[in-house]
Amino acid sequence: MIKAIVSGAAGRMGRGIISIIADTKGIEICGGIEKNGDRSIGKDIGEVAGIGRCGIPVCDDMEEIVDECDVIIDFTAPGVSMEHLEIAARKNKAIVIGTTGFSSGERKGIDGMSGNLRCVIAPNMSVGINVMFKLLRDVASILGEGYDIEIVEAHHRLKKDAPSGTAIRMAEILAHTLKRDMEKVGVYSRKGIIGERSKDEIGIQTIRAGDIVGEHTVIFGGIGERLEITHRAQSRDNFAGGAVRAAIWIVDQRPGIYDMQDVLGLGAVQK
Repeated sequence: MIKAIVSGAAGRMGRGIISIIADTKGIEICGGIEKNGDRSIGKDIGEVAGIGRCGIPVCDDMEEIVDECDVIIDFTAPGVSMEHLEIAARKNKAIVIGTTGFSSGERKGIDGMSGNLRCVIAPNMSVGINVMFKLLRDVASILGEGYDIEIVEAHHRLKKDAPSGTAIRMAEILAHTLKRDMEKVGVYSRKGIIGERSKDEIGIQTIRAGDIVGEHTVIFGGIGERLEITHRAQSRDNFAGGAVRAAIWIVDQRPGIYDMQDVLGLGAVQK
């Protein structure tokens, strides 16, 4: 039986992951982490997640409980996730990271741990969105240079980072497929007299409103036609389910940095 610690246990994603684990064969919860001072500290993790008492208290120190687990599932913030990645590497524990908003320096730091770390890191754990990643690569390869590309993403009003990590990943896949440098062609907002759109631009536009779970649309705009591919998340259960699937998969892998394309066997996508 795989034993999992959930970091961010009292958050929306954490509670969903704990609930999915309770209904999944082959994996069980052995601990939960929240930030120091959170009102969930000391409470039963099952009661926090709304699945009933399970006799495991939420704590605020990963070092205290990490030896009990096989895998850590972390949906928190970049600084916290980096600390947990370092602990996982040192303790030889597998880890699944769904946190977004890492800086370029933090991403280089994660890559530097790859020789000692079994890690799945992905901006979106949804099976559907990862199928969309593959579709985008295939569509961009077929359409080539004749279509303008725009990405529109929408999330709830409480989301802290923008654009979403998922939208950035989509743009990276498209840029790599079309042999463009996203640092040069990415356009994140438009206002005023901006002139004609350049041929190579990849636009990412952000919407924040209400309780939108997550929506991503990629527009391929040609002359006389437009192709749109859209993914709409109706609940967070799809993210939680993908994270648990990744946690079960990563435990038996060799050291390295993987993403959900690897977990789902969808083929290599530029990382």
